[in-house]
Amino acid sequence: MRRRLLVILLVFAGLAVFGFAVPLGAAVSTSRTQQLWFSRYMDAEWFAELASQAMATGDRQYLDAELQRRHRLYDESVLVVDAGGVVYANTGVDADDPETVGLLAEARSNQYSTQPPQRLLTWDPKTMLIARPIGVGMDIEGAVLVEASARRAQQDVADRWSLIAVAAWTSLALCAGLALVLSRWILRPLGRLSRAVVALTETLPRSDVRTPPTSMTPRYGGPPEIRDLAESFDTMAQTVSDSVESQRQLVADTSHAIRNPLAVLSIRLEALHAVIPAKAENSFRRASSQVDRLAAILDGLLRLAAAETSDGFNPVRADGDWPSRSNVGQILAEQVEVWEAAYERAGMSLSANTPPPSVVVAVPEDAMVRILDVVLSNSCRYAGEGARTWVSVWADPEGATISVFDNGVGVAEDEIDKLTTRFFRGKSALPGGSGLGLPIAAALAQRHQGRLTVTAAVPHGLHVVIWLPMVRF
Repeated sequence: MRRRLLVILLVFAGLAVFGFAVPLGAAVSTSRTQQLWFSRYMDAEWFAELASQAMATGDRQYLDAELQRRHRLYDESVLVVDAGGVVYANTGVDADDPETVGLLAEARSNQYSTQPPQRLLTWDPKTMLIARPIGVGMDIEGAVLVEASARRAQQDVADRWSLIAVAAWTSLALCAGLALVLSRWILRPLGRLSRAVVALTETLPRSDVRTPPTSMTPRYGGPPEIRDLAESFDTMAQTVSDSVESQRQLVADTSHAIRNPLAVLSIRLEALHAVIPAKAENSFRRASSQVDRLAAILDGLLRLAAAETSDGFNPVRADGDWPSRSNVGQILAEQVEVWEAAYERAGMSLSANTPPPSVVVAVPEDAMVRILDVVLSNSCRYAGEGARTWVSVWADPEGATISVFDNGVGVAEDEIDKLTTRFFRGKSALPGGSGLGLPIAAALAQRHQGRLTVTAAVPHGLHVVIWLPMVRF
C-alpha cells in the first residue's frame, strides 16, 4: 500500500510542479521573443527612414555605412528593395529565399506583421526575419528586411529553462521525501491497528451458530490493506456481537433453570413452616426472605436479559415491536397515581407536570411503564423521609425528556456513575434491593434508541434524566 500511496502522491506532486514549470518556461520564451522582435522592429523602422532619405536624395552613402556597421557589430544582415522589388542595398541576405520574398512582398503591399512571431524555442532556426515598408500609407517606396540573429536569445531561453528544470526536479525530490515521511506516518498506525484487531479477534470466543452481520458491508473497495482491515473489523464486530448474545442467552437460560428449583424450595419452606419450632422461627423467616430476594434477583436478570437484546446494540435498527408508541402524559399520570400512596406511607411527596397530549414517544407502553416504575421506585425507596420528588417533561421535535428530581439524601459522588451498573448498591442503600433496577431501565431506554443518565442534584438528592425519541408522523 505504501508504494501505491507514494505513486499517487508523486503523481499529484509531479502534476503540480510541472504544471507550474511548463507555463513559466513558456512565459520566459515568450518574453525573450518579444524583446528580440521589438528591438529589431525598431531597427527596421530606422533603416526604413534612412532608405527613404537615400531614395529621395540619391545619396546612399550614409545608408550603406550604417548597414555595414550593423553587420560588423551584430553579424546581422539587412536587405533594402525599392517599390518594384529590386534590390537597393544588401549586406548578406539571401534575396531569393521564398520566405524573404514573401515577407518583402507583404511589406511592399503594406500588409506586414506588427506582432512578434510564435515564441522562440531553442531548436528553431538561428535567424529571425523582420520586414518593414519604406514610406507611409499608400506612398510605399520599398521595403526593409532585417535578418536578426536569434542565437543569443535562444541561449538565454535555454539557460532560464535549465534553471526552471533544476528547480522543478529539486521540488519534486523534496515532495518525494515528504511523501515518504507522510506515508510512513499515516500507514504505521494503520498497520498496528490492523494487527491489533486481528490479535484481539483471535482471543475472543466464537459462537458455533453464526448470525448474519447487521451493519457490515460484504464487499469493499480500495487498497487490499484497507479491505483486510475492514474485514478484520467485521469479524471482530461479529465475534463481539455473538459473545454478547451468548452472555445474554446464558443469563436468561440460567435464570430460567434456577427458577424451577427455587420455586420448589419456596414451596417446601412453606410446607415446613407449620412444624418449625419457635426457637427456629427467626432463622426460618430469614431463610424465607433470602429465597424471596433470590427470586427477585432472578426476575430482574430475566428482565435485563430481555432488555439487552442485540437490537439494543444497533441504534440504526428499529426494535422488533417498532413502531410501538406511548403517550408520555397519560402513562406519567397513571404512574404518579399508582405511586402516590407509597410515597405518602414513606413520608414523602410526589408531584409532576402534565405534558401536552402531543408528546408521543417511539417506545412501547410496557417498556415506558417499566422505566418510570423503576425510577419512581428508587426515589421512593432511597430518597428518605421528608424528601420531595418532582417529575417534569419537556419535548422538542427530536425527543422527549423526562426529569425525575428529588431532594433526598442522594449518593456519594464516586458512586453516581456506577448506579446503572448491574448489582451495584450504594453504601447508604437500604437492604433488600437487587441492584438491577436502574440497569434494566437504562437497557430499555437504550434498546429503543434513548438514554438514561443519573447525576447528583444540587444541593443534595438525585437527578435522573430519561430521553426518548419522538414518534415520526
